[in-house]
Amino acid sequence: MQKVKEIMTREVVTVGPETEIGAAAALMLENHVNGLPVVDADGRLLGVITQSDLITQQKRFPLPSVFTLVGGVIPLRSQERMEQELAKMSAATVGEAMTKKPRTVGPEDSVEAVATLMVEKKFHTVPVVENNRLVGVVGKEDVLRTVLA
Repeated sequence: MQKVKEIMTREVVTVGPETEIGAAAALMLENHVNGLPVVDADGRLLGVITQSDLITQQKRFPLPSVFTLVGGVIPLRSQERMEQELAKMSAATVGEAMTKKPRTVGPEDSVEAVATLMVEKKFHTVPVVENNRLVGVVGKEDVLRTVLA
């Protein structure tokens, strides 16, 4: 059974949480990647910033759905969720827009496990973490290459 360490990309383009949104978008386009791991100075994974996170900034803020019951207004979406979405839409830095605590795999995990995670969660790329540090990423292309072998 193949392991993640055998197929992962070890040279990973990363950003820090202080990176400006525009710089992160440029890096994604230059490197033809769907997302970037966000790491601190010690290489610890803090989050992931994806194209979807950046595209969120271009969407229209949805007006909250409410209904009235006995003179009171009841929101249909949680206030916390609306605040999170607004914060992402107005983010200036990667740290404000990133997905915190992303799903990860370890280098000893099986290729089947990472493939299952990608399919079930609709992930394009999964960070590989060992001893709390980013050691690589596995993308759909990496998994697909195993089919050719």
